[in-house]
Amino acid sequence: MRITAVDTFVLSNRHALVKVSTDEGVVGWGEHTLENWVRTVTAAVERMSEHLIGADPRGITGLWQTLARGGYYRGGPVLSSAVAGLDQALWDIKGRWLGVPIHELLGGPTRDHARVYAHANAPAGTGDPQRARAHVNAGIDLLKVAPQQRIEFLDRPEHLDGLLSDLTRLRAEVGPGVDIAIDLHGRFSLPLSRRLLPRLEALGVVFAEEPVRPEHSDLLGDLVRRSPVPIATGERLYSRAEFRRVLEAGVAIVQPDVCHAGGITEGFRIATLAETYDAQLAPHCPLGPVALAASLQLAFAVPNFYAQEQSLNLHLGPSPVTRILVDPRILVPVDGRIPRLTGPGLGIEVNEDAVRAAVDDGHLAPGSPVWHYPDGGFAEW
Repeated sequence: MRITAVDTFVLSNRHALVKVSTDEGVVGWGEHTLENWVRTVTAAVERMSEHLIGADPRGITGLWQTLARGGYYRGGPVLSSAVAGLDQALWDIKGRWLGVPIHELLGGPTRDHARVYAHANAPAGTGDPQRARAHVNAGIDLLKVAPQQRIEFLDRPEHLDGLLSDLTRLRAEVGPGVDIAIDLHGRFSLPLSRRLLPRLEALGVVFAEEPVRPEHSDLLGDLVRRSPVPIATGERLYSRAEFRRVLEAGVAIVQPDVCHAGGITEGFRIATLAETYDAQLAPHCPLGPVALAASLQLAFAVPNFYAQEQSLNLHLGPSPVTRILVDPRILVPVDGRIPRLTGPGLGIEVNEDAVRAAVDDGHLAPGSPVWHYPDGGFAEW
C-alpha cells in the first residue's frame, strides 16, 4: 500500500481536515485544527505531505519521526498540529485496512464508554445556571466553566468574591451530584491563583485548569503544594518533554489535544507517561467531530482516562458541525457517556461531499478575541 495524495480542507477558523489517500482505495481522515491559525497549519501539512507521497502509510511510528523531526526545526503549536492531523489520518488508514478501531491497535479497549463533559459558560461572569441545568437534564454529570472577563494581575477582592458567588449559584442549581470544574484559562497570575484555589474547595470544585500560563509551567509545583483542589493543564503543551515538567510538578490531570500535541501517537505516549505519575488524562477537544473521534480512540485505549472534553453538545440536539459525518449519532452521549466506537479506524464515516461543500476559501471569521486592559496593555483571553 502506498500514499497517493494528501488533500486539505479549511472549513472555518476552528475547523480544518486532511484526507490521506492510498493506491488500495483506503482513505484516512484527520483534523489539524489549530484555533485561529488553520491556514498556517494547513500550509505546514501540505509541506509535510512531501514526505508521505509514495510511502507505506502503515509504518506510522517511522513516518511520525520523519514528520515531527525531519525539518530540523520541530515542535510548537503549528508544526505539532500539522503532524497531529496527518498522524490521525495514518491511524485511520491502518484501522480501516485491518478492519478494527484504532484503540484495538493500541492494546484493546480499557472501558465500554467514555465520560464527557460540557461547558456551561455565560456571556459574562462565571457559569450560566440555566445552561448548566440543560446539560444536566440531558445526562451530563461533569461541567466546566471559565470566568468570561479580564483578570488583573492582582485583581480586586470583590472580583474574586463575585466569581465565587457565581460558582455558588451554579452549585445550587445542579446540586451535589454533578462535578464542576473551573478553567482559569491562563488568565490568572501565580499570586492570584494562590489566593483563589483554597477558596474553591468548599464548592467541591473537582479540578482547576490552567491556573497559570503554559510558559510558567515550572511554577506549578508551588500551586500544587498549596492547593486543596486538583490541578489540570496541558492544552497548550505539545510534547512528552513539556508534559514531564508539569507531571513532575504534581498535576492531577493532563489535557493534551490530539490535534495539537502530535496526534494519537504522541497522545498515547503522554498518557503512558502520566500513568507513571499517578495522573489521569482528560483530552482537550473543543473542536470538530473528527478530533473528538480521535480523542475517544485514545480514551478507550488508556487505563488512566478521566473525562473527555467536547463542544458538539449532541446531547442537546444536532450540531451543524457534524454534517460532515455520515452518521453523527454514534457520538451522542448516553447518560453523559459516549459508548465505545466499534467501527474501523477512527470509528466514524466522513462524508467527503459535505466536507467539500463546507470549504471556506475566503476570509475566515475572527477567532478568539484579543483583550486589552483600560490602559491599553495586553490582557489574556
